[in-house]
Amino acid sequence: MRISRRFSLAMALAAAVSGCAGEDASRDVVDQTPAGFVGGAGCEGCHAEETSLWEGSHHDRAMQHANDETVLADFDGTRFRGNGIDVRFRRTEEGGFALETERADGVRATFEVEYTFGVEPLQQYLVAMPGGRLQALNVAWDTRPAGAGGQRWFHLYPGERVPPGDELHWAGRNMNWNYMCAECHSTDLRKNYDVESDSFATEWSDIDVSCEACHGPGSNHVAWADAEANGDELLFPTAMGLVVDLAAGEHEWQIDAATGLATRSPELDENTQVEACGRCHARRSTQGDYRYGRPLADTHRVSLLDEQLYHADGQIRDEVYVFGSFVQSTMYEKGVACSDCHQPHSGEVLVDGNGLCNQCHLAEKFDVFEHTQHAAGTEGAACVDCHMPERTYMVVDGRRDHSFRVPRPDLSDVVDSPNACTTCHTDKTNSWAAGRVQEWFPDSDQRGGHYGEAIAAGRTGATTASASLRQLADDWEQPAIARATALSLLGRYPGSETLEALARALSNSDPLIRAAALGSMRTYDPGTRARLAYPMLRDRNRSVRLQAARALASVPLGELPEVERATVLAGVDELIEALEINAERAEFQLNLGVLYAETGRADEAEQAYRRAIERAPQAIAARVNLADVYRAQSRDAEGEILLREALSLEPDNADVHHALGLLLIRRGQRSAAALSLEQAWRGAPAKSGYGVAYALALDSLGDLAGSTSVLREVIRRHPRDPQVLSALVQASRKAGDGEAALEYARRLLDALPRDRGVQQLVRELEAGRQGG
Repeated sequence: MRISRRFSLAMALAAAVSGCAGEDASRDVVDQTPAGFVGGAGCEGCHAEETSLWEGSHHDRAMQHANDETVLADFDGTRFRGNGIDVRFRRTEEGGFALETERADGVRATFEVEYTFGVEPLQQYLVAMPGGRLQALNVAWDTRPAGAGGQRWFHLYPGERVPPGDELHWAGRNMNWNYMCAECHSTDLRKNYDVESDSFATEWSDIDVSCEACHGPGSNHVAWADAEANGDELLFPTAMGLVVDLAAGEHEWQIDAATGLATRSPELDENTQVEACGRCHARRSTQGDYRYGRPLADTHRVSLLDEQLYHADGQIRDEVYVFGSFVQSTMYEKGVACSDCHQPHSGEVLVDGNGLCNQCHLAEKFDVFEHTQHAAGTEGAACVDCHMPERTYMVVDGRRDHSFRVPRPDLSDVVDSPNACTTCHTDKTNSWAAGRVQEWFPDSDQRGGHYGEAIAAGRTGATTASASLRQLADDWEQPAIARATALSLLGRYPGSETLEALARALSNSDPLIRAAALGSMRTYDPGTRARLAYPMLRDRNRSVRLQAARALASVPLGELPEVERATVLAGVDELIEALEINAERAEFQLNLGVLYAETGRADEAEQAYRRAIERAPQAIAARVNLADVYRAQSRDAEGEILLREALSLEPDNADVHHALGLLLIRRGQRSAAALSLEQAWRGAPAKSGYGVAYALALDSLGDLAGSTSVLREVIRRHPRDPQVLSALVQASRKAGDGEAALEYARRLLDALPRDRGVQQLVRELEAGRQGG
């Protein structure tokens, strides 16, 4: 017996053209004629139903001109006092909306609201500032009903004083609309940033998220529609002039009564729709002009399961906007697209409550007490409460995890992650929850190993990390984003086996995996990087090409065949172009500085680092890196000024202490250098190189015993680190301890089994022991 659930084009995020179900629409642009944006207002005539669904949606109201209809907050003499600030809201004589608060320099001033931003459950307000900037006030209006705690002003960082000059101050760069928000709240957004004047001339075709934000520029489609209406020859007969077909296609979800689970018929070859929605529903940064119909990673750098963003098992931690969660899910693997659950034009779910899940999960099997173990109608009986736990962001905005995971309380203590059971039953332990799940589902296959264990090991430096990460990277059954995360973490565990895993990943079909593998190659010698990364400069995906260029940037051109040099230089130019897209940001200027320094362009590196400091006066890394540029130019006196300036900003910063210690060694101040290097190592024990540098400084002061003691402490934390093992070999030989030197040399060979120099070292030490 099979129960079918049919999804038609009317329910999918389709081309939105009546009667187009039989058209053979292509994923990419069919005709070479460039399409232009025409504005969403021109779509309503033919697409009245879609327009009606869209009007009033979150997309429609993503950004609006501030007026009596759009402003939801109370500006009639209200005020917000808290977080060390006092903000007053009022109407202007002209009927506008104004607020009085502190400027970036701390002086109070009055500003007029230009635009509203968002609508539910909160609304922010945008203020125009010099240089074409729009800034989002960090005091927002809670649009929920008063009975739900809303209809009030609140601060986005409750209890936290955000002083003028802080990047999170409303006038700071992290509250800047042009960079932080604009691409995803308006259509055909052109940032138009000028680096010389540090100013914007930002433009859009539609102020909100209109038709062309998702479907792409529509001029060719309009031409097709006009030709059809007039009976003229069709200019774009195969794809109706559309840049991309977002339809999930005519399909059925056929439920197997035995398992209660659905299978898509036909299978989905490419989930173009998810990639399109991911442009704005993903944690990512821009690295090129968006290309409709291409994978998201072609124009955006998609965040992996990074520690500050996700728990080790992939559950959401920070504000990550759905995509990174969804691509971990079995739903995604089986071909579920956004429009299978959401009406694409209104954004609302197709069915409320458990009925949404029952479309593809047999209610008689899953929407019953035997499965939920909670009484019908209670919170625990709702599918989303167990399989899509909610986390609150921006104080009032609850968002659900879209990885659709089975609760794993047995995993929580292993990888330090939450689970739906004890998040609700706060008085219970993870082991209690795991026992109940075991009792209810003794034959479940949803226990055992999980990719979160390898990621947790990689994050913490566990002895099993390298092997576990390699195994995950090679496991085709695991989500690509998890495998890419494993590859990114493998960069912390260099060695021949790691290199082999990275090399294997370069042939993978997923660009996230290829790019992550390249990103972990930077610690390897130039010849190895040239051999593996050079072919990837011709990859179709830009994320991959950019990581290849990054891996090759520090390879001396003289070591490359002449025919390859031009290709590498072109790749570096593409990387510079990608970084310059966000040139208003200090972190991108920092990355530009690193790239210029690696390619021998010292003057441009200095300029980029100076710009980074101008854009973020608290920037530490830019000062450290600029001091290193000065080192190469024999300008250590200027470098020391920068480093001491950095310490005045962050007295305990380990990176600064390390750089200062090395500088002091160069200036002959070995005792002072040892003190700085000790502070660096104590402050960042996870950085093995800092421990080695401190140990060498002690050795230079004649304290070989102290040096060896430090190295032994470092090796306990980093048991396979080649740099630490090499230093221990030398220290042991210097102390006349041949047995210890041989032991460490053998461990070094185990970490680098194909290194001929290490092989020779072991042979020499073994011969010395035999000769002795």
